[in-house]
Amino acid sequence: MNTFFLLIGIGMCVLVLGCLFRVTYGPTILNRAAGISAVGTKTLVILMIIGVLHGRIEMFVDISMVYALLNFVGCIVLAKYLERAGDI
Repeated sequence: MNTFFLLIGIGMCVLVLGCLFRVTYGPTILNRAAGISAVGTKTLVILMIIGVLHGRIEMFVDISMVYALLNFVGCIVLAKYLERAGDI
């Protein structure tokens, strides 16, 4: 079962690289913002997989919840900034 979670974790890391490509070379600022949000979501899943692999899921759930809150607040702040700057 650990091998399965390890392979899923590696697959998620590859998907994060794809999202980072979108963040770097996105044609519009909205594509870049969506890429940043997707990276944050995939990082949450990777954290949970690490928790399962280490057998300390309760600790990694707490870390993931804080990271999810920071990701959400960051997306809201970015949206407000882009709205005020007139880029949207």
